[in-house]
Amino acid sequence: MSVTSGPDALLLAASVGAGLIGGLFFAFSNFVMPALDRLAARDAIAAMQAINVTVLNAGFFVVFFGTGALALAGAAWSLSPAAIAGAALYAAGTLGVTIACNVPLNERLKASAPDHGDAEARWAAYRGPWTRWNHVRTAASLAAALALALGAG
Repeated sequence: MSVTSGPDALLLAASVGAGLIGGLFFAFSNFVMPALDRLAARDAIAAMQAINVTVLNAGFFVVFFGTGALALAGAAWSLSPAAIAGAALYAAGTLGVTIACNVPLNERLKASAPDHGDAEARWAAYRGPWTRWNHVRTAASLAAALALALGAG
């Protein structure tokens, strides 16, 4: 039985976390947003507003932010080029895009009354950019998972 080094353990844990987050984002790109598009716009807005409230929980925060912390710590400790790339991908492409792009869109949607008359236009203005940025987060998270695993050696 081999013993995993400290940095390798951090990087493997970060890889699993990045994979979990990437899988979550993939689900939204692949079927959640298309399913919401099958609803009336006011119902899609209400459903997404409920999702955006529900996702703000301890389990999500631990995995989402904990993965970033583990990736940065593991990369700094190991100095592996793959680990550094994985940590950078997760920090910029997952955390950064979420904070700079998806969260502001969510905040605008939060302030929107689902049954207001221009629901179709508001949903279209939200859904397109949100989903495009979600594709970026998905790719970044999954690429980070791979790079972090490779960095663990």
